[in-house]
Amino acid sequence: MAFLVSVVVATEPLVGLAEDGRLLWAAADLALGAAAFVLVYHRRRWPVGVALAIALMGIVSGLTAGPAVLALVSVATRRRWAEVVPVAAVLVLSGHFYSLVVPQEAAEPVWLTVLVGVAFTAALGGWGMYIGSRRELMWQLRDRAERAEAEQALRAERSRANERARIAREMHDVLAHRISQISMHAGALAFRDDLPAGELRRGAADIQSRANAALEDLREVLGVLRDPETGGTLDRPQPTFDDVPRLVEECRAAGMAVDLAADVAGNVPDALGRTAYRIVQEGLTNAGKHAPGASVGVRLSGGPGRGLEVSVTNPLGFTGPAAPGAGLGLVGLTERAQLSGGTLEAGAEAGAFTLRGRLPWPA
Repeated sequence: MAFLVSVVVATEPLVGLAEDGRLLWAAADLALGAAAFVLVYHRRRWPVGVALAIALMGIVSGLTAGPAVLALVSVATRRRWAEVVPVAAVLVLSGHFYSLVVPQEAAEPVWLTVLVGVAFTAALGGWGMYIGSRRELMWQLRDRAERAEAEQALRAERSRANERARIAREMHDVLAHRISQISMHAGALAFRDDLPAGELRRGAADIQSRANAALEDLREVLGVLRDPETGGTLDRPQPTFDDVPRLVEECRAAGMAVDLAADVAGNVPDALGRTAYRIVQEGLTNAGKHAPGASVGVRLSGGPGRGLEVSVTNPLGFTGPAAPGAGLGLVGLTERAQLSGGTLEAGAEAGAFTLRGRLPWPA
């Protein structure tokens, strides 16, 4: 396109220069035109400098008209008036000067030549600005789409991480207690080498029944994590404060010596009771792991406006083998207690290990 513009603009003046005998000028016109075509390819690297250089070449060469158009449009796409106006002014002045010094068959009035040059240059500048705004709009849309895709990927990754954490918490709350009982029974059977065959069979049967119960709990957890029809998450039926005595009875049936003392006034809210249940469950699980056969004390006290205090205590000094644990149960419980506005403390006190939670109970 630039080549066609240059040919249309410069053909007649070049012929006129050759007829007038100004062959040197015609040669300079051709040389500068060729140089302008080479220089215009660098307009994106130095847009203003290239545009001004080609515009100044237009004082002598009409073949620079095409490259000058490309250079002006390229500068206008940047949409900076401080750059567009000087380049456009130099281009108009150089074009007017060229029309005065190069012979024309039909000379037009000066005002008309200037007016046409200004109008043509303004049109080119407006076109370049439109192209620049269009490019910026496309860039913004592309950047917005890429950012939306990145945010979508981040949300998906966060959802997967939350789901993994939810599954881990659910697995720990449901299975850790039963598996610790299985470990305790298996350890007792391994320690006793004087058991008759009948008691050994009963112990193995008890381990089998508890393992089956753990498998049932596992199936229940996995079955309620996702709705098989919609794929949405489902909530497993959660224990309440009224389930604490049942938990203690299960531990007693498993051979643990548990002393339960409850002094709670009023009906415990479900959310508060669920947290208290998990604290008792974690305390009994840890006692079964680290102090098998010891007497464990469970204390529950409180009421509306006074809060609810839960403590599980077992003696220290047991050196027998303990079931392995990652120590994440207390971390999860601490987070659960803090989310409900309470606190959870665990540590040794007067020869005993105590897990104590204090939970708010509004009046």
